[in-house]
Amino acid sequence: MAEVQQPPLNWEASASATHPQISSTLPPEVETCLKNARFLHLATCDALYPHVSLMNYTYLPSTPYDPSPVIIMTTNPSSKKTLNLINNPRVSLLVHDWVSHRPPTRVPDPTRESSPPPQATRSSLASLLLNINTSALSSISATINGTARIIDKGSEEEAWCKERHLENNTFGDQVREEQGMFGAPQNPASSEGDGGASCFIEGEEVRVMLVGVKEGRIADWKGGVKDWVIVPPEEQDQRGRETIVNGIL
Repeated sequence: MAEVQQPPLNWEASASATHPQISSTLPPEVETCLKNARFLHLATCDALYPHVSLMNYTYLPSTPYDPSPVIIMTTNPSSKKTLNLINNPRVSLLVHDWVSHRPPTRVPDPTRESSPPPQATRSSLASLLLNINTSALSSISATINGTARIIDKGSEEEAWCKERHLENNTFGDQVREEQGMFGAPQNPASSEGDGGASCFIEGEEVRVMLVGVKEGRIADWKGGVKDWVIVPPEEQDQRGRETIVNGIL
């Protein structure tokens, strides 16, 4: 009899608070997802509504300026998300390793435009990629909560983070090939070999945003969840003593 694979986490009902995994580092599943995903969704909030932005990013387990896990992004100083961050630095991020292209439905919808465009569906390579068994690829999504700050302009930390961010978002030929395969006009900036990323990272007005990761929740495709919290080692010791005295964290 074939061995039944156990789920990688202790999934709990998503409607209630779960027993968080406490660690000084990210759960391996979340770290792997952050290292492999192309984009993440950044949610900021003013006094009325959340605002969600699709972002390039760079995940680092630590930096010379911060011993805890951080996520680097860049932003225009006059953008909605930047204005939100100034008033409310608390943010939520969503990253996932799910195939996001919506496959054809059982009953065709004549009002639905093809996505990706017909040029891609005529490519044997594109067809192969679009029809990969998503159950073999889709694993988790991770919600990450943290506090964002805009790094001081002209500082050594800003220069260091910009350099790491540009290194992590330089794709070159792969981006141009993807653009051609999916029928999109190729960005002239990508001819410089950085996939057009430099204009969003090294622009004169671009500001560097750093999110310090605090906590999060992992969800699987069945709706099971697992919470986690980032706690420095010295604070974990303190929590351990509190547990002995009070019986709970």
